[in-house]
Amino acid sequence: MNLAKIIISAAVLIFLAVIAYQSLFAGIFNRRDNNMYVIVGLGNPGKEYADTKHNVGFRVIDKLADVYNIDVSKFKHKALVGDGMISGKKVMLVKPQTFMNLSGESVKEVMSFYKVPLENLIVIFDDTSLELGMIRIREKGSAGGHNGIKSIISHLGTDSFNRIKVGIGEKPNGWDLADYVLAKFPKDDEPLILSGIDKASQAAGIFISLGIKNTMNKFNAKQKVKVKKAEEADKNEVNTNENSEEKPGEALHNE
Repeated sequence: MNLAKIIISAAVLIFLAVIAYQSLFAGIFNRRDNNMYVIVGLGNPGKEYADTKHNVGFRVIDKLADVYNIDVSKFKHKALVGDGMISGKKVMLVKPQTFMNLSGESVKEVMSFYKVPLENLIVIFDDTSLELGMIRIREKGSAGGHNGIKSIISHLGTDSFNRIKVGIGEKPNGWDLADYVLAKFPKDDEPLILSGIDKASQAAGIFISLGIKNTMNKFNAKQKVKVKKAEEADKNEVNTNENSEEKPGEALHNE
């Protein structure tokens, strides 16, 4: 009888130990959770694309990871991901590794697996219609010619998701658009783009704590944005060269 009690007690202790291990070491997002938030930064994987204009979204994620001490190194759902807490809320930082034009594949997997409400998603990406270092927050809108956003819209089946645009400036005359967005920033431009990255990371944090409306009111109202041009970018898709062959990391923008 005593032996049976000992065996049962040992089995219970082992079971509790396994549960405790999973809770402590398996991460806070092992189970699906519709209360979490997802922050996606767009870019292209690989050293050759690091610090290019097109990878501003990745740089904002890196900034958030540094500020909130989140390790973005796990490869899941075709992305580098990291989970943590911002303002007391569960957050997953995501850097799709599919190349820009297929970003929607990764975003769709994350959103579906964790059953994240669409209003808890925000996507950060580069925009040539905004002056260098400026940001603009929107609740919805067309792809504006950005193939990364176009892919996300296609896979989610809607354009109604939050986004932070980070201005990289207009393409200079005589430049090919793909060459421009895949080029690194000139040294003189780094202070402005670092300012934009900092503002975008702050905006993402405020979105988590206060919601999209408050974030828009705080950041959009403070900036002297080229309103006409930026709104045209929100409303109109770029059809030029839409069916042409593209480089793996290329995404068209409004010119």
